Amino acid sequence: MKGKTIVVKLGTSVLTGGSRHLDRGHMVELVRQCASLHRAGHQIIVVTSAAIAAGREHLGFPELAGTMANKQMLAAVGQTQLIQTWQSLFNLYGLHVGQILLTRADLEDRERYLNARDTLRALLAHRIIPVINENDAVATNEIKVGDNDNLSARAAILAEADLLVLLTDQKGLFTADPRNDPKAQLIEEVQTIDDTLRKLAGGSIGGLGTGGMATKLQAADVARRAGIDVVIATGQVPEVIGRLAEGERIGTRFPALATPLESRKRWILAGPPPHGEIHIDAGAVKAVREKGSSLLPKGIVQIEGRFRRGEAVRIVNPEGRELARGICRYDALDLNRIKGQHSEQIESLLGYGYGNVAIHRDDLVLL
Repeated sequence: MKGKTIVVKLGTSVLTGGSRHLDRGHMVELVRQCASLHRAGHQIIVVTSAAIAAGREHLGFPELAGTMANKQMLAAVGQTQLIQTWQSLFNLYGLHVGQILLTRADLEDRERYLNARDTLRALLAHRIIPVINENDAVATNEIKVGDNDNLSARAAILAEADLLVLLTDQKGLFTADPRNDPKAQLIEEVQTIDDTLRKLAGGSIGGLGTGGMATKLQAADVARRAGIDVVIATGQVPEVIGRLAEGERIGTRFPALATPLESRKRWILAGPPPHGEIHIDAGAVKAVREKGSSLLPKGIVQIEGRFRRGEAVRIVNPEGRELARGICRYDALDLNRIKGQHSEQIESLLGYGYGNVAIHRDDLVLL
């Protein structure tokens, strides 16, 4: 099986088994499954909940008022305990972890979004397991993603993942609430998310986390539109992560609506209007159009307009006609400094670098 990028979201109910304590025995079993996939050549990203639960446990379950400051205090304490636990468990299998704490502001600001993406890609490139959580210690209601289901969907988009696994205390999405209706049946596959389906999504059973089935449905809708397969399943099924990676039908599956590459290129064409133009020489035209190459700084002859890193631009041939559109790795000022130069000179000219291309082939659409 070809290596995949798999995001595994672990809810508080999964990590605590519905109790007030972290279930470290079950956590090591989940780590073992992730390590097995990692050894098989897959890239694994963990989105973890339970920071506040870990903080409460570490402090001996203090009686606290439910203020924002107290929740942030518990998260600050719990984050350290949680990442130490993940590190120690992955260390059993010779693997390192790297923590990424995000807020909605990090994902909505284009520059911070790209920085988060680059960090995530660097961790994966060095075979380090990213462990992602919302930065509850500093997040307010205005900048919170709000739940780790939706955070995991955005992490999956950041990583251009193939599969998002949402592990919970439920077997999947049912035709009715299985807690109240013994005739409720598991929905094995969802092709269309509509209002009828949304009404089936209930709340969380354990009451320890911030997400229920409704937020999982939201996350599934976001991820599948970005070209990512999504599965909601219980974390108690033996070998659940590996079996889902193999395509076994467990829980409720939401097939991707497009490939990630198709989705991104559609966004380039249908998204925000271009913010500037990059004029390229004949050699770059041939490389981009005939060889399917990325656009290198060497082939750039002129920059027009003001644009930031990560914004869309027009790519113009020597005759002045628009050849393509793409998403820039560098802003207009930086491109003006490196245009016409070899890629290996980028870092010496700028003092830093975001890669050796101006626009990567995957971020470029020929017109």
